[in-house]
Order: sequence, then structure tokens, then C-alpha cells
Amino acid sequence: MKSFLTTILFSLFTTSLFATEVVDYVNPLVGSMSKKLLSTGNTYPAVALPWGMNFWTPQTGEMGDGWTYVYTADKIRGFKQTHQPSPWINDYGQFSLMPVIGYKIGQEERASWFSHKAEVATPYYYSVYLADHDITTELTPTERSAAFRFTFPESDSSYIVIDAFDNGSYIEVIPEKNTVIGYTTKNSGGVTPDFKNYFVIEFDTPFASSDVWSDSKVVPGKKELEANHVGAIIGFKTRRGQTVQAKVSSSFISFDQAWLNLKELGDGNFERIKKSGRDRWNDILGRIQVEGGSTDQYRTFYSCFYRSVLFPRKFYEINAQGEPVHYSPYEGGVKKGFLYTDTGFWDTFRALFPFLNLMYPSVNEEIQAGLANAYKESGFLPEWASPGHRFCLSLIHISEPTRQAEIS
Repeated sequence: MKSFLTTILFSLFTTSLFATEVVDYVNPLVGSMSKKLLSTGNTYPAVALPWGMNFWTPQTGEMGDGWTYVYTADKIRGFKQTHQPSPWINDYGQFSLMPVIGYKIGQEERASWFSHKAEVATPYYYSVYLADHDITTELTPTERSAAFRFTFPESDSSYIVIDAFDNGSYIEVIPEKNTVIGYTTKNSGGVTPDFKNYFVIEFDTPFASSDVWSDSKVVPGKKELEANHVGAIIGFKTRRGQTVQAKVSSSFISFDQAWLNLKELGDGNFERIKKSGRDRWNDILGRIQVEGGSTDQYRTFYSCFYRSVLFPRKFYEINAQGEPVHYSPYEGGVKKGFLYTDTGFWDTFRALFPFLNLMYPSVNEEIQAGLANAYKESGFLPEWASPGHRFCLSLIHISEPTRQAEIS
């Protein structure tokens, strides 16, 4: 009997041990208990694929705050597409979605209390219960798109607020297609005057109502609006436990390219996309397997590893002909070829890029091609790119005759 019980217990232990995959050691919240005067990492939970063009994160900070998510906060204002590499560099091309009960538009009134006990944060999936609205929000990303699933209570006043942020934005509601499109021009520098992040949002549930707003005030009779700070509020009549799903994508090139990028989600099956993201992270992180440490040491290692394969991010998209193309933050317009961005080069040549050459040579080949394109388009090799040159470090200038000679 003792031998039988020992066998059972050993079987349960080994099954549990081997059921843990490397991605399960990652905690995206590590480093988020920071503030401007005291950094413990200055990170936010980046829900993304490795080197993905777009990241998603819960937003606890005010619009424009570089500390977009801090662990000590107790309210969420929205779920933001972000490209921020650092609070000091701040963000660009951001917009957000926020589910609410009641007609609440402004970032203060729509905010909801949440608890970390009701929060699940992984690299490929995020979920949280919004207590003030009795709504659960889930999201799972691809490289340029994301699937959302909102679980509502019974209500005739269920809404999703879409915020295109300030400093110039556009919104259009297309009720007959259950769709909202728009763009944001919000940035922190390093762009040309034609910069836009075009987004498309396709819902699986017909709209009960839809309005557009400017500076948190509804503009009656409008379905399309362009101003400093615009957005939309979409209404649904929901049963308790009813889900409303949304497919979201964006492009720095055009609305047509954003729709093309949306195809990354396929049929939009949330669980399939989630599993695909999990598999991708296990593949990338599984290139290194560690032994002999404690569980806490594994968590530290793989949480840092996860951060090491987020940046530099892809800044290129795949056009209808299957070719890599990119908006040029250096010259403007659309150029052919690869481009990566959102990285400073403080000692990355000593550590990150040799590491990428060893572990992911095909990715680093694209990154180096992107650096060559940055040089061709601007005459400089970037020292801090986000998405174009940011003047927080000096730039290495190469004279025009030399540059043209080397390009040819």
C-alpha cells in the first residue's frame, strides 16, 4: 500500500513538473512597481508576441503618462495599444478600448477598480475583472492585431469606449458592418508630418447604439469626426454572461493595410489565437532551458528573457504581394524592406545583438537590414529610435557623398 501511494504521489509530482512550460515562468508584472522618483524596472505588462509590431497593456496612468501601468494603482482606464519602449521615451500611435456599464466617456469616469487577485497577466494573454462595471476583459495578440473578449452583466447600458487619444485623431462608426475605424497621430517625436496609426475594430455583435465624441462630449448626429481628441462609444444590450468579441488591428501605412493585417486573426477564434501565442512564446523562450535552480530563479530568468525578445520591435508590414514594407519615420511615405525600432543602443551591441545572433540569427538578419534602411533613409545610424531618431543621444553623421557612394 505504501509503495502504491508513493508511486501515485511521484506520478502526480512529475506530471505537474513537466506540465509547466517555460512561458509559465514569465511574470509580465515584474518591474512595474515603479514611479518617476524610484524605478524598480519602469516596465509595464506587455501582452505581445516576440518582436511584435503592436503591444497591448492595461492602462492605469492618465493619457500621456509614461508610467502607463503601475502595480500600486487600483484603477484601469482602458486597454491600450502601445509602442512605448521606456517611460522616458514615452509612447506613440496609441489608442484604447474600455468596456463600461453606463454612458461614461472620460478617462476618469470610465475607470474601474480592479484587484491583482482578479488579474491574469502572461505574455500571450491578459484578463482582469473590472469591479465597478462587473465586466471581465480578456485579450490575446498577434504581431499586428489582437482579439478581445468582453463578458458583460445583464444590462441595457453596456458600452465599449474607443479612445483615439489627443494631438490629432479621427474616428468613424460603420454600424451596418459592426465596425469602427480611425487613426491617431499622437506621438512623442521621431516621426514625419504624415505619421498616422490607422486602426480597424470589427465586433461580432450588432450595435444597439453608436456615437462619436470629441473631448469627452458626444457630437449628435455624427458617425465620423476628426479633431484634437476624438473617439466612439458603442452600445450593446447584453444578457448576464454574454460575451462581445472584437478583432482589432492597425497599420502605420493605410486603412487598407490595417484590414490586411487583421487577417492575422483568421476566423477570430479567441482560444485558437491564445494557444498560438502561447506556442510561439514557448518556442522562442524554449531555445534556452535551465537546470538546477529554484522555481523563483526560473521565474526571474524567464521574465528577463521575455523582456529581451520584445525589442527592437518589428516596424514593417506585409503588403498584398507578400512583400515587407514600412512607413518611414525618417523620410515619410512607404518604403520597401524591413525596419525595426524602439531600441536605444546603450550597450546592446555588447549583449543583446550578440545574443540575437547566436539564438535567432534570422531575426537579427532582418534587424540589421532595417538598420541599413534607417541609414539609407536618414543618413544616420540610429542611437535611439522610437520610431525614428530621438535626440536623447548624439547621432553619428555620415556625409552625403560618402553615404551615396556606400549605398551604390
